[in-house]
Amino acid sequence: MPAQQRAVDPQTENAAYPYVIQQLYARRDDKRIYGVIYLPQGAGEKMPTVIFSHGFGGNYQVGAPYAEALAQKGYAVYCFDFCGGSPGSKSDGSTLEMSIFTEQTDLEAVLNMIRQQPYVDDDNIFLMGTSMGGAVSAITAAAHENEIKGAILLYPAFVLVEDAKEQFKSAADIPETYYHMWMTVGRVFAEDLLDYDIYEAISAYKKDVLIIHGDADTIVPLRDSERALEVYDSARLEVLPGAGHGFSGEDAEQAIRWILTYLDAQIQRA
Repeated sequence: MPAQQRAVDPQTENAAYPYVIQQLYARRDDKRIYGVIYLPQGAGEKMPTVIFSHGFGGNYQVGAPYAEALAQKGYAVYCFDFCGGSPGSKSDGSTLEMSIFTEQTDLEAVLNMIRQQPYVDDDNIFLMGTSMGGAVSAITAAAHENEIKGAILLYPAFVLVEDAKEQFKSAADIPETYYHMWMTVGRVFAEDLLDYDIYEAISAYKKDVLIIHGDADTIVPLRDSERALEVYDSARLEVLPGAGHGFSGEDAEQAIRWILTYLDAQIQRA
């Protein structure tokens, strides 16, 4: 993919950086991870960087509206496909091999790759994710607190653990493959969740967290984000009235405003 130049004039009233989009790969063991990096032009030699993780069955393109808005404000943003994250994933791997923990390993591989890039401000790396990608970002941030400046969680799917425990009483009840929501997954997707306390895991992250959730979400209940707010040492929950699972229009614009306010505050505090 050739770099794509967006003609945005920093001198306009809504000052913004032009940016380019380039392919950038990471690797987890023998699997190649596909992604694209949004690079602001003229924002400095070292830029604060956001790693965006898509949700269940999604892909790197889910992050495009957020990446475009953040890049125009001087943030480098990396969006990638999880291995087996969807049937159409551009990364290696099958949906039958994927779980929240393989995605954590993918994100850790991405984090290691991003830290090696010469334009990345290693002191200001943020994780951001939607739905299952939000849950993966949360557990990864907790496991790598020293490397992650902050976390932005959009309708994070902590409910995955509760759903698995309700669906399967024991590991013996999990079939080799089964249909979950809108795609086929393997037994590994649920097996390791049966004895997992995701709220205990994420509570290890002590830095500032931003959570954004719609109060009309029928896939991931708002109460799960409210519970996360209780276990985090320092977190803020912003609620979008009437918003469902996924933001668009004014809801997305408001979410972006909250995200930029959060990021700017973290950078100023550095």
